[in-house]
Amino acid sequence: MDLEDLIEKLTVNLLRLAVTKLPPDVKEALKDAYVRERNPTGRIQLKAILENIRLAEEEGLPICQDTGLISFYLRAGSRFHCLERIEEALRRAVAKATVQIPLRPNAVDPFTQKNTGDNTGRFIPYIHWSITSGDFLEITVLPKGGGSENMCALRILRPSDGISGLKKFVLGCVVNAGGMPCPPTIIGVGVGGGADIAMDLAKKALLRPLNESHPNRVISRLEEELLDAVNKTGIGPMGLGGDVTALAVRIEYAYRHPASYPVAVAFQCWAARRASARIYADGRVECLSHGDMDLMEDCCGWGR
Repeated sequence: MDLEDLIEKLTVNLLRLAVTKLPPDVKEALKDAYVRERNPTGRIQLKAILENIRLAEEEGLPICQDTGLISFYLRAGSRFHCLERIEEALRRAVAKATVQIPLRPNAVDPFTQKNTGDNTGRFIPYIHWSITSGDFLEITVLPKGGGSENMCALRILRPSDGISGLKKFVLGCVVNAGGMPCPPTIIGVGVGGGADIAMDLAKKALLRPLNESHPNRVISRLEEELLDAVNKTGIGPMGLGGDVTALAVRIEYAYRHPASYPVAVAFQCWAARRASARIYADGRVECLSHGDMDLMEDCCGWGR
């Protein structure tokens, strides 16, 4: 099997892994939320969520009927071969995965309303590139559902609004979203740059594992403060009331223009699906997101 075919097969199985098995950090956060939740209705919802996760894993079926609009985040070593052919391999993999897993077809032309039927289309799947040194390719897949996507928001604050304005905007977004993004959510906040940069950062923030704090202590404290405030809203699991409205708040930032203060908020539902793997130029594969190489071997048929 050549490298391009290997990438295609790996990607199909990463998609399968993403939509049928949540990463360990997300599952642990949901279990912890169930323990902490005091509202009886909220506990019922979290119990149903955990049962849903168990059944999806056992049956090998998607966790949610909305298998999302697919984005890839690639980290490619400059010495990795066939970089120019990777995007086409990913598109083929998405089309195959739509049939094999199956995935719900979610790629619709915004003007003709025609669904392509295979989750591919103009700029879909969307592919984010990062080039580094080395001879490997890291692939992270993020299938993001429409309910959480619909509640994403962007505002260009005045620089004078500062951190207090940022907090007010984020909390306002949470209250406005209510139960629509299927809480308990993960909330990504992008700060700075331009409008497009802020939203890109907010979505990238969703990729950080829930058990990893931001390395900048100032940002880490702000994440904790926002999470505490979000959970005090009482929106609760599935918007039916309770202590746990969000599992985490994750912030990423860029330097900004002196005249503008962009802030973006990206919601991710409780089904925080993502999967990552690294493939080396010699064909070795390493699972990064789920911490179980045996699972990747079973899923993909490749050894270490």
